[in-house]
Amino acid sequence: MKILILSNRVPFPQNGGYPIVVRNTILGLVNEGHEVSVFTLNNKKQRTDIQNDDSLIKRIYYQSYDVDISISIWDIFINLFRKKTYSIDRFYDVGFERLLITELKRTKYDIIQFEGLFMSSYIGAIRKNSDAKLIYRAHNIEHLIWKRLSEQKNDPIKKTYLSLLARRIKGFELKYLHSFDAIAALTLQDKQQMLQFGVDVPIRVLPVGIDLTRYEPDHHKTEFPSLFFLGALDWMPNREGMEWFLDNFSADITDGDLRVKFYVAGHNIPDAFDDYEVMGKIFIQGEVDDALEFVNSKAIMVVPLLSGGGMRVKIVEAMAMEKCIITTSLGAEGIRYESGKNIVIADNRNEFFDAIKRCISDESFCRQIGINARQLIQQDHDTNVVTARFISFYNELLKA
Repeated sequence: MKILILSNRVPFPQNGGYPIVVRNTILGLVNEGHEVSVFTLNNKKQRTDIQNDDSLIKRIYYQSYDVDISISIWDIFINLFRKKTYSIDRFYDVGFERLLITELKRTKYDIIQFEGLFMSSYIGAIRKNSDAKLIYRAHNIEHLIWKRLSEQKNDPIKKTYLSLLARRIKGFELKYLHSFDAIAALTLQDKQQMLQFGVDVPIRVLPVGIDLTRYEPDHHKTEFPSLFFLGALDWMPNREGMEWFLDNFSADITDGDLRVKFYVAGHNIPDAFDDYEVMGKIFIQGEVDDALEFVNSKAIMVVPLLSGGGMRVKIVEAMAMEKCIITTSLGAEGIRYESGKNIVIADNRNEFFDAIKRCISDESFCRQIGINARQLIQQDHDTNVVTARFISFYNELLKA
């Protein structure tokens, strides 16, 4: 098959959930002998130069196009008085569209896969210039993220703005969900939501796949007990959850019954988080050179997700590294977990406190949770397993 993948950000290197999902999809398809092209937007202000970064690029046809998708305070203000969804519209670029059209006239593709909602603006031009089956990869249901964020806010101005943004994105999202030939959802929950919205195109649940050869836990290098968080804190659900956790547990960690060090790492951590740092107790580390080495060096991952959607790739990765993970039901969404067996679910402050206290005092319990977690990832999230299901889905659509 000839497959074109459209990405709203450069999927190299694997420095976040989105690029991990997209790159592993590409890797799986290429390893199975399919011809893969990747066309991606590349934000000028955070430009990714991948010339010497990833050997996978040599095995695909790759095009990167510079765009400016940054948002200013002025843009946010002006958006209040427009009916357009600026958070999505900024990903549309007429030059990139021309590049796509030129490619579609040059090459006949069997499958064109849109990695997320932000590439949907190009579907009209692609329909006019290609007979390929168009697949929408739903990394989440975008408007629900903003809706859940608005519900968590007490500030009436923030609440109103986020609610307005959620309604606008919902209108765009529901319009485009009906426009594809099929949808690949990361979670069963997202599929069920789409069906409730009346989406009548084929929907297949195809979860996050990871290359398990990259994940080699070494428990001799793990500090026990220790707590850690790893994630991008410019993504609002992560920031909201981490602020809630630190506001609720800083005192317990520094002066209370939770005698454990807590490490926070990830890119784009706001300067305000420096105020949470406590010498010898709470460490705000920022971006780390090697994410997997960081994960390996710590024992217990906390993911206090209060809003958001889709599947948390960092949780899947940490499970592959045999980590004991404490998260909310929402954080574990899409993972076939059993609380107390391969993950620990905590949905409020008391449950988080009890879970942390048990985990930091029982190393054998944490180790067994981690072993069971790795087994689950091998069964459900190995790239080879997920890729086989993708190819089967593609073949069904092409025969229909």
